[in-house]
Amino acid sequence: MRFTYEARTETGESRTGVVEAVNLPSAIDVLQRNNLIIVEVKPEEEGGFFGKRLRLFDRVKLRDVVIFSRQLSTLFEAKVPATQALKTLAAEAPSQVFREAISDILDDLTAGSQLSQAMAKHPNIFSPFYTNLVRSGEESGKLQDVFVFLADYLERTYALNSKAKNALVYPAFVFTAFIGVIVVMLVVVVPKLTSIFKETGQAIPFYTQAIISLSEFLQNWGILFAIALLAAAVAIWRFIKTDQGRELLDELKIRLPVIGTLFKKIYLSRIADNLSTLVLAGVPIIRSLQITADVVNNRVYRSIILDAAEAVKTGSTISSAFAKYKEISPLLTQMIRIGEESGRLDFILKSVSHFYKQDIDNALENMVGLIEPALIIFLGGGVGILVAALLVPLYNLSSAI
Repeated sequence: MRFTYEARTETGESRTGVVEAVNLPSAIDVLQRNNLIIVEVKPEEEGGFFGKRLRLFDRVKLRDVVIFSRQLSTLFEAKVPATQALKTLAAEAPSQVFREAISDILDDLTAGSQLSQAMAKHPNIFSPFYTNLVRSGEESGKLQDVFVFLADYLERTYALNSKAKNALVYPAFVFTAFIGVIVVMLVVVVPKLTSIFKETGQAIPFYTQAIISLSEFLQNWGILFAIALLAAAVAIWRFIKTDQGRELLDELKIRLPVIGTLFKKIYLSRIADNLSTLVLAGVPIIRSLQITADVVNNRVYRSIILDAAEAVKTGSTISSAFAKYKEISPLLTQMIRIGEESGRLDFILKSVSHFYKQDIDNALENMVGLIEPALIIFLGGGVGILVAALLVPLYNLSSAI
């Protein structure tokens, strides 16, 4: 950050300027080390429209949080004090937003707050799962171990999310390019051939007429149709942001054929992984369930986990509470029961999480393997229909001549 300052030298000379520092205390420290008597220090004002950062794009990537957690655990292992570790990491943070967040945490820590409390003020970066684990580390004196757990967990989450996204990038790109080419053909090429057919007065097949009609529609109403599609997309996006829309979307995710099965495995893996990490860190089981409900990122499963937490409060076991719901697989229920009976719930949950991770990896690989030939068939069929609809009448016309 940049700070403007007004100060005086030891001889009474007035000085003004700009100093770069992680936060305000650091800026003051820099000035005092230069033997300046501070009159005023304040953050530099961002000038004009283009000087302001667009908050819409201000977000911290999961990968950055993973690296931060790993570096913090390493610094704690080296017995570096928390304040010094945060100063070091703030200077190396990859984005301004993250630097500011770490600086705020450092300020709170210096003022006497606990690390977990300071991190909880930034929920867009540190989830309830994250801050509760840090709190458990503070209470048990195992903060270094907790950050190792967090780094491992976030790395697994990041790898899974990246794999799922990468599996969809190529098909999405190819499909978008295909739609673009078809639209250009219908708007630019087909009208020229249509004029030839009309001049000759030749009868054309019904499928060619369908292509011509679609071409005329796009020429006459294409812009309005595009605006209508954009408006519908915005309306759907806004609906999804509501509680009702989010609940409907979460329900669809696990009900859709093929895709729904994959989403279920992802959520079950997340439940097992979160619970395993929390239980291993010494967080009470009811609190572990409540935290897992907040970070599972699906309202259907959130409701199930919260119901299970209430059942556990009344003396029920987790396995019997989960067994009532078809969304929870019998495998997870049975493994949790084994863990409860053997007293090794954290180990069993970790094994289940590993199993689901392998299963998800295999499912994604199979899906990618099926998407490519399906795309080839779809694109080939679309291009074949378009070419046949245009070439058959042209062939008939050349034969007649």
